[in-house]
Amino acid sequence: MTDEAESTPHTNRWGDTSDPARDGRGSYRDLCSCFDQSEPHPRARVGFHTEQQDTSAPGWQHLLELVDEAAADGREEFRPLTELSAEERRQVVTLPPSLAKLTEVKHLVLYGSNLVRIPPEIGAMTSLEEFTPYTSYRLHWFPYEITRCLKLTRSTVSTRALFGNYKLRPPFPRLQPFRTSVTELDPAHLDPRRWGATAVHSCSVCDRPIEQRGLHQVWISIRVATDVLPLLVHACSTQCVDALPDGAQDYIAAPHQGGRVNQPPSDWD
Repeated sequence: MTDEAESTPHTNRWGDTSDPARDGRGSYRDLCSCFDQSEPHPRARVGFHTEQQDTSAPGWQHLLELVDEAAADGREEFRPLTELSAEERRQVVTLPPSLAKLTEVKHLVLYGSNLVRIPPEIGAMTSLEEFTPYTSYRLHWFPYEITRCLKLTRSTVSTRALFGNYKLRPPFPRLQPFRTSVTELDPAHLDPRRWGATAVHSCSVCDRPIEQRGLHQVWISIRVATDVLPLLVHACSTQCVDALPDGAQDYIAAPHQGGRVNQPPSDWD
């Protein structure tokens, strides 16, 4: 999605999720200070959002019900945020693993969300053709498993909010060292400050259980539908890392671990 569209007035095509409070007070989403999304700063210090989902919150419980309803009726378009109140939307920082049940959904609309991460279960949405997380300004990366949505051809993403985006080139969070074994780690209960995710159950590449192998995290920026997205890979081995594709043109060419890695010049240069 072109960044110019973000500053051009237009009709709200994705439902009533407009934000009446731009300063964050009384809003349905929190402010994000991870990096300035209007000025380039490739040497900024960045990290993962640390919020964990409160599964007792009314917004989360309502979202679970909406996912179940959408799975039961086989709908082809899913716009869960339009069914939540402003307070409920603010309580939702991720999506439930039950997202995997939405195998008939062709268009997933998350316009203006408060999300900070998308679960890998999105890869099970095998009918997905269009993905719209537009103006989800706290969503800086996506799981590599989204590449399993082979029918996905259209996306609408606020690209300035993404790690490594071509406009601003903000850096990527530094990832943890490779582990050849997870015997001293509980992959089902991870600290998002360190790992980005709160749980890793299977390899992003080969889908084998992580618990039986190792954990190798890397970043890769590749084209997914309309946009080049920064994808976080949880691989079980160096062989799976080696099996990843090359990065998109004008982005970092090979999988990397973030931190002070050299990026191509930004659009501002």
